[in-house]
Amino acid sequence: MTRTKIEIKNLYKVFGDGPMKAMEFVHEGVSKQELLDKHGYVLGLRNINIKVQEKKIQVIMGLSGSGKSTLIRHINRLIEPTTGEVLIDGNNVLGMTTEELREFRRHKASMVFQRFGLLPHRTVVQNVAYGLTVQGVDLGLAKERSQRWIDRVGLAGFEEHFPAQLSGGMQQRVGLARALATDAEILLMDEAFSALDPLIRTDMQNILLGLQEELHKTIVFITHDLDEALRIGDKISILRDGEVVQQGDPQSIIMKPADNYISDFIKDINRGRVLEVRSIMKKASKSSGPKMNFNTSLEEAIQLLASHGRDTGTVVSDKGETIGRISMESAIAAIARPDRSNQGVPYK
Repeated sequence: MTRTKIEIKNLYKVFGDGPMKAMEFVHEGVSKQELLDKHGYVLGLRNINIKVQEKKIQVIMGLSGSGKSTLIRHINRLIEPTTGEVLIDGNNVLGMTTEELREFRRHKASMVFQRFGLLPHRTVVQNVAYGLTVQGVDLGLAKERSQRWIDRVGLAGFEEHFPAQLSGGMQQRVGLARALATDAEILLMDEAFSALDPLIRTDMQNILLGLQEELHKTIVFITHDLDEALRIGDKISILRDGEVVQQGDPQSIIMKPADNYISDFIKDINRGRVLEVRSIMKKASKSSGPKMNFNTSLEEAIQLLASHGRDTGTVVSDKGETIGRISMESAIAAIARPDRSNQGVPYK
């Protein structure tokens, strides 16, 4: 069973002088806009409760101003909350001393920023080694470890280049290599790929997913892009005006949007490519028709059924065990009707 690595509990953030006074209005249910217009306070976060599973990618998404970047900066205490808790392995980050917090940032949590955050006067290898030198690692060893990550992110041959000599995608690879070089258990990625062109962005997503298969880090990934969230997130939390409006895995969010706001978010996605057979399958223990893995996309499932001339197929687990069945009719209906309620039993 996957355990919780990061737990955010009852977290509130109000910007302005004397924020505790504003909490009285917040608890009375005053809206974000009313709090600003009538009382002069900015509500950043309201009662955030999120559990981030160990070795998984947790996506926090929302539009500009939803509070997602404010939230991620609470995890390593770059921003102090008004009230609430942030627990890492059960330890409250907000109760750490200055020295404990410094060690936490050096060794346990690394951050990758939207605008790369590289040191312009340092070379690629010096930038990647920066976190290690801060930790006090010997320069020779730091360079050796840095080279390994430079190679892994595809920047071999650019070690002595400066950031200004690199493309945006290459600069972000440097930022990722720097974060990985410290061997931190937690990666905090704040809109890390949003400044990149679409093709480069997809390439960076591939690199991240490939590394995650091997490294199994706990990653908190901030984005405003739904396609990106659906592609890389094991779990997704969607924010609006500083509040969590829905949480779950990508399949559950698509199949059961919590409200019209979420429905509007997901209305334009390619459901056939994103939805998997586990989301609409019926439980079954006997085979019927061609076999497909539970995480096969509906688009692939329809093609498979059509190629075999069958109306139904068998859904199997990673171990090859029969766990359900799917019909051509249900697959087409799930793609064609975004408001269709989920009649299947998701495989967990």
